[in-house]
Amino acid sequence: MAEKPACGFIGVGNMGAPMVRNLSRAGVSVLAFDIDPHALAAIAAESSLVTAASNLAEAGAKCSIVITMLPSGADVRAAVLGEDAIASGMAEGGIIVDMSSSEPMGTRELAHELAERGLHLVDAPVSGGVPRAIDATLTLMVGGDDDIVAQVEPVLKHMGNMFRTGPAGSGHAAKALNNFLSAASLAATSEALLVALKFGLDGKTMAGIWNASTGRSNTTENKLHQHILNREFASGFTLKLLDKDVGIARTLAGQLGVRADHLDHISALLGEALEALGDEADHTALYKYLEQIAGESEPAARAS
Repeated sequence: MAEKPACGFIGVGNMGAPMVRNLSRAGVSVLAFDIDPHALAAIAAESSLVTAASNLAEAGAKCSIVITMLPSGADVRAAVLGEDAIASGMAEGGIIVDMSSSEPMGTRELAHELAERGLHLVDAPVSGGVPRAIDATLTLMVGGDDDIVAQVEPVLKHMGNMFRTGPAGSGHAAKALNNFLSAASLAATSEALLVALKFGLDGKTMAGIWNASTGRSNTTENKLHQHILNREFASGFTLKLLDKDVGIARTLAGQLGVRADHLDHISALLGEALEALGDEADHTALYKYLEQIAGESEPAARAS
């Protein structure tokens, strides 16, 4: 009889594929599934430790741990509880690990529904984007019962660094709030750059100053030179996904009765930019939208 896969992995897109590669390199056997047959065949062909599942139910039936890396909480719910879904054939005691960016309150509800079936849910969303997915240095924000998290830690540790956040749903709350801070930094840095260039300051010089001073951030260190000043806008993380994540944070604040004016503003700004730039725009292209509404054409051209 073939050895049982160590885990199932649902979603082998831009983030999921390198995560599966890191698992297989660490010797973890993976039963993968994706609605894109070409992406699924490609990742399965890379390693003898990665096998393609024919459907979601097969992944649930053959694995005691199944990871989801999907676009939204709604997609996760459908993959877990829908017709012929993961939970339909999963044995009692099975663990589903949602590494997607899902809604915290929805994760709590899903955890409760799975518990009624004798199954467990851990939320472990990630930060770091494609580059850190590739080199297995993602930040994992992990919510769930301690004894259940301990069971999945041997798998999760091969994809990045774990931070325990509390019960189910807390990881997704932490992720949404982190991405709000990231978006706020991107917006503020972009506006500061626009003003600097309008005044006649050099963009590269300003990036150096900010990185050596109190204005330093992930944006100044990893986005200004790499994606904005060179106008490549190609970080691999879309504006659509950032808008979704910040929207989750905004909804959570409302559900908790917390006034969050800056969160409201950034969420609204991202929505406007997404409408103007389209679903395929990189999140660093927020600078282009701010450039447009500031009345500047391409001031970053003066940043050389």
